[in-house]
Amino acid sequence: MSQEQTPAVGQSVYKTVRTSRLYEQIVQQIEESILGGALKPGDQLPAERELAQQFGVSRTAVREAVKCLCEKGLLEAFSGKGTFVTNSTSQAIRQSLDLMTRIGQPEGFMHLVELRQILEPEIAALAATRMDDQLLTTMREAVATMDKHLHDADAYIEADLDFHLAMAEAAGNPLVLSLLDSIVDLLRELRLRIFRVDGGPERGQFHHKRILEAIERRSPQAARELMRAHLRQVHEDSTAAQCDEETTKLEL
Repeated sequence: MSQEQTPAVGQSVYKTVRTSRLYEQIVQQIEESILGGALKPGDQLPAERELAQQFGVSRTAVREAVKCLCEKGLLEAFSGKGTFVTNSTSQAIRQSLDLMTRIGQPEGFMHLVELRQILEPEIAALAATRMDDQLLTTMREAVATMDKHLHDADAYIEADLDFHLAMAEAAGNPLVLSLLDSIVDLLRELRLRIFRVDGGPERGQFHHKRILEAIERRSPQAARELMRAHLRQVHEDSTAAQCDEETTKLEL
């Protein structure tokens, strides 16, 4: 199909379904639209009633198909807003890693720390050579926000995530960014555990500022080594958080 012939989002591109297992045929057609690029991440599906008319089926069949596609990680439904195409790669990774981590608690969080130790030093090194001014500004603003909110977990943690995700974006590898984006919820929970450790936020800030300085100097070697030092601190604080939790359980 040429660009001129590409239908607008919501315009009917589907065939009338005439089999007994209706919802499976609907799933197949919508899935093909997503994989073929006719529907892209962020696109909103037409309303349930409109989809039922396009497919020539009942709304029940459409509802079942949407549920199946949500379970596959291709769609995400928001109450009162509608149903949207997800970034299926990030969604699938997110669901798998989230499940693996939660099944293995507390070991799962230590596995997450190890994953960061493998990935983020090289991300920092790449960012030091590829960083643009806009993302550098984002990192500086994140550091300033963390300085102001050393006793506000929510504000501090969101700025912390902004700092690391900006660095990942600057690395210029979409697979790296997709991977980190897929585990944002887990990273947020890990940071909350560390935030509760006495002195954790202050130690994190010490390392963030050194990493930022290395990236500003465009020094990949320094950025790599300073990120390793930061993640050693994260490992130590994660271990302390785990010990605190175990002590609390024993006291109860």
